[in-house]
Amino acid sequence: MLGLAVSRRHNALFRQGDGMRARTATIGDLETVFRDLSGRMSADYVAAGLTLEGAQDSLMMDLKEGRAHALLDGDTVVAIITWHEIDHAAETAFAAREGFFNAATVRFCKKHIRRIQELTGNLPIRSRSWLEEPEVARWFRIIGYIQLQGNGASLFELPPA
Repeated sequence: MLGLAVSRRHNALFRQGDGMRARTATIGDLETVFRDLSGRMSADYVAAGLTLEGAQDSLMMDLKEGRAHALLDGDTVVAIITWHEIDHAAETAFAAREGFFNAATVRFCKKHIRRIQELTGNLPIRSRSWLEEPEVARWFRIIGYIQLQGNGASLFELPPA
């Protein structure tokens, strides 16, 4: 519950000048994203061995613990990012609509992922992708992640600030 209280207190700080902002996610936000889920996200879940229902359930667990943000472009929810702590790092999970994937959102995420890192007490942030698309690795590099060896997936880690 600490994560929920902290993220509610910092919501005003999540606004960026390019129209993107983040706020504490709701169940409705998660449902909105999964009703119009990007094809690349569906492919990533399948490659990870998850069903769409399994992926949504995983995100829901973090959301219920107060560790989920809705990413908005204007008033439109375009993505959900969640996190939980495992092995002295914060592991992220993610779902997005196709409209999320553009240069402005990558710039926003570069700042926002550091905000999440602050909320976790400056733990390394770990993210995975099962897609072998070069643009995925490029996006993570732009945000500041370092690519590590993953177990069947590309593992990216954002070192502590």
